[in-house]
Amino acid sequence: MHDYIKERTLKIGEYIVETRNTVRTIAREFGVSKSTVHKDLTERLPEINPDLANRVKDILEYHKSIRHLRGGEATKLKYHKDDEAAEDTEDSYEVAK
Repeated sequence: MHDYIKERTLKIGEYIVETRNTVRTIAREFGVSKSTVHKDLTERLPEINPDLANRVKDILEYHKSIRHLRGGEATKLKYHKDDEAAEDTEDSYEVAK
């Protein structure tokens, strides 16, 4: 394994423990794909630092256990925004009459 991969893996592992951010957020912040972050955390990190890997595993399991709630909240917000936009359009139409 290349040194830069080891360094990135450790940085990502420490970062997720500190912030408890999602894989998607971490991928965006580190400029890599979600697949890369997941592989770093689940396959590479246990070889490099098993203690850190166990802490990360707990966080990933927690995120997995609540993902159905996060998805539902995202959908709710999406459609709530669409409803507000439709109301604004209707209001501006009423004023134009």
